[in-house]
Amino acid sequence: MNLDKRRERLLEFLKANGKTSVNQLASTFDTSGATIRSDLRSLEEDGLVIRRYGAAEAATFPHSNEDWPMDIKQTLNLEHKSLIAQTASGLVQDGESIILDCGSTTLQMVSHLQHVLELTIMTNSIHIVNAIAELESQHTVLMPGGTYRHKSASFHGALAEQAFQKFSFDKLFIGADGFDLTQGTTTYNEAYQVSQAMCQAAGTIIVVTDSSKFGRRSPNVVVPISQIDVLITDSGIDPEHVKTLTQQGIDVRIV
Repeated sequence: MNLDKRRERLLEFLKANGKTSVNQLASTFDTSGATIRSDLRSLEEDGLVIRRYGAAEAATFPHSNEDWPMDIKQTLNLEHKSLIAQTASGLVQDGESIILDCGSTTLQMVSHLQHVLELTIMTNSIHIVNAIAELESQHTVLMPGGTYRHKSASFHGALAEQAFQKFSFDKLFIGADGFDLTQGTTTYNEAYQVSQAMCQAAGTIIVVTDSSKFGRRSPNVVVPISQIDVLITDSGIDPEHVKTLTQQGIDVRIV
């Protein structure tokens, strides 16, 4: 069985049988665990499977119109998100004030901020606050309060929006559920107004998103294309997309 056919059948098996261990998959397809892990890694990068703790399951996230929980989002396209987060963190300078919107890629930025000095960081994400607390660095952390949303582990609502309106920040780092080349970043989350308040509070808006989000439009526009200053994504992006974005004055950085 060639590689493409095996991966096709592997995906079909996961869709039919649900979460399955790597060992069972290796036995079923008569191959090594290393080969199965390589197959799963490739399928994950395409957004087709979710890998977790020695097992995997078929992913419906990229093809559904749902707002998935953060623990699901954190399992998708991990390698690309890690590289994007590392590059984004390199744009943060000592003493700056930044906003980290809740998201799986912005969460991965935190570990790279260990050696940046005296940051002021505001976020509505519980996960990001907890990650910052584990750093040895003494950053100043602000949270907006508001209504806690369990699915995203973050705060939203009028109180959160008003909190961001009271401050001014150097940079905002924000992800996306989808990216439309004419509209900008989009989301399934109906409580997206707090992200718009973040945009109004930031001098520079930096979008961090893997290339799988392009062409996937969600119902709500968060950051209009005209407001995006920098876009950091991976090499899977269509070169024509890069050309279009660059022509609109966006600094596109590819990892």
